[in-house]
Amino acid sequence: MEKLRIESANLTERNIEKIAELFPTVVTETADTDGKLSRVIDFDALRQELSNHIVDGPRERYQLDWPGKRAAAFAANVPIAKTVRPVREESVDFDTTKNLFIEGDNLEALKLLQESYLGKVDFIYIDPPYNTGSDFIYEDDFTQSAADYLDVSRQINDEGARLVANPETNGRFHSDWLSMMYPRLKLARNLLAPAGVILISIGDSEVANLRVLAQEVFGRGNFVGQLVWEKKKKGAFLSGAVSNVKEYILCFARDRDKFAGFTGEIARDTETYPVIKTTNSRGVRIIRRGISSRFRELDHFVPAGTRLTSGNQEIVLKSDLQIREGRLADDVVVESNWIYSQSLLDQFAHDNSLYVTQDLYFRRIVTEPRRKVLKDLLTMRGETGTGARFVLRDDLTSDGWGTNEDAFDELHALFDLQNLMSFPKPTKLIAKLLAAACREAREAVVLDFFAGSGTTGDALMQLNAQDGGSRRFILVQVGERPEPDTEAAKAGFTTIAELCKERLRRAGRKALESSGSSKQSLDVGFRTLRIDTTNFASVFESADSLAQHQLPLFADNVRSDRTAEDLLFQLLIDWGLDLTETIAVEEVAGQTVFSVSDEALIACFADGVTEEVVRAIAGRRPLRAVFKDSGFASDAARINAEQVFREGSPETELRVV
Repeated sequence: MEKLRIESANLTERNIEKIAELFPTVVTETADTDGKLSRVIDFDALRQELSNHIVDGPRERYQLDWPGKRAAAFAANVPIAKTVRPVREESVDFDTTKNLFIEGDNLEALKLLQESYLGKVDFIYIDPPYNTGSDFIYEDDFTQSAADYLDVSRQINDEGARLVANPETNGRFHSDWLSMMYPRLKLARNLLAPAGVILISIGDSEVANLRVLAQEVFGRGNFVGQLVWEKKKKGAFLSGAVSNVKEYILCFARDRDKFAGFTGEIARDTETYPVIKTTNSRGVRIIRRGISSRFRELDHFVPAGTRLTSGNQEIVLKSDLQIREGRLADDVVVESNWIYSQSLLDQFAHDNSLYVTQDLYFRRIVTEPRRKVLKDLLTMRGETGTGARFVLRDDLTSDGWGTNEDAFDELHALFDLQNLMSFPKPTKLIAKLLAAACREAREAVVLDFFAGSGTTGDALMQLNAQDGGSRRFILVQVGERPEPDTEAAKAGFTTIAELCKERLRRAGRKALESSGSSKQSLDVGFRTLRIDTTNFASVFESADSLAQHQLPLFADNVRSDRTAEDLLFQLLIDWGLDLTETIAVEEVAGQTVFSVSDEALIACFADGVTEEVVRAIAGRRPLRAVFKDSGFASDAARINAEQVFREGSPETELRVV
């Protein structure tokens, strides 16, 4: 009976397999010091396969390079002997929620998520350290071999020990930061869905390096845009040469051809975007520029045939349109900067939710309920499909996107404490970006592996409460200790992860109250998982390293402090199952078993498993079945188990741990 592996996927081996499919001639074998053969890539042969000339040595090329880059790439591929353990007491609605909070090193978390969420994440937002010289970065150890890394990585339980200051006086100031970001971005790319997108907040210090680094990881052709966000309305009084009031958000798609682009909300304010310019048949603008909510001017008669242009498409008036004292006579207004489709315009007209803002600032008039259906008034020139979208501007400096001050106010409203976090992001910023990137995907999977205070989770719950969506979040936050003199530490939070979880609890309750929804219709829970050493003790010992008197200790290879549910979650990772799958605890033939997602997996970790238990489980014909290797009542029961499944449920994948 085959055993499950008990470490994360070996991405190096996976990459070799992919290369072998394309270029089988570049794969060769080599022997290690013990004479064991393994597959490797002949890089000279691979370079020749990818060149249209004879390769005789390294050539200069355009790339971002820094000391430690190769080691950082190695860190992304090497497996780890880690797992996640469920923490029910720190979760909310553990059994029903589809949200995840993972506490631990985000590099390790990204590796553990590779199987379960490969190609399934629709939207990634991260707010990593900006490398200003005063923040902290992860201190990843890239110097060991793969075997050494496996041995060392299990020893680190104090997550805060992984974070170190990176002052500008450090000779590797930029290199250390790039080495931290590189493997994390590589692993994050694997998780993105084909139409997925990643957004990265960053400041002036590293925006140039990060853009080039991300282009290397995601591909230059998958660059979507560099947004500018106004983080505060007024600069610091003593800010030096210039007053910095903005940050950047770099956007990269997994596949630019599949990413639908950024769409925007219907404007109800002056906060959004320039509008369509309308001209009559003589080329004269009909409505002058203005931003007054009671904008009045002479009446205008807009004749049929007037063109309303936007980008490379245009709408044509099919009938006359009257404008009186700044109001559209038939209460039909046209939104700004759209690439139109007739069906979407009809829908907005039917919903009574069209606005014009900024250049043509007319609010929807509701005093007179008359409204023409837009399809009777407008016609499309060009495509008339259903994929209309609003082209998001890369300038997020107008009202409505939120500022750091708004973010401070949000935390204060939740905790009644000032300055809990340094430079938090406002929920409005993330919610609007999420809505813009995943307008039609109200079941989107959202990942933030620099979760901080949990703004992304808060924003997602608010957005779901507003539009009835069922978006899911995966947040990752290391157990970083707040500085002793900070408000977070004074409030009793020993780690930022604790603060994040408490914010999610409070934000969830607030979302329920504000929306009037029930827990059945609005998911405000989260399943807490903590990264820890593997559940299996014997993985760290070789047979020749054990003394005779130690052998009985390894008869059961499960660590003594681990529960059956701990083992179950390691199985979910190893088998690539969703970590929020429903779990039912049942009794089968007198033994406790776990049934995951309608018998996609049945696991029994009990001792004394008899043939009766095996037959009862096989009779349910699960897709997968797992037993503890030392849990069978006898050797005969273990041997017979395979035969029982071959006869009664041959399609079941059977494993032992």
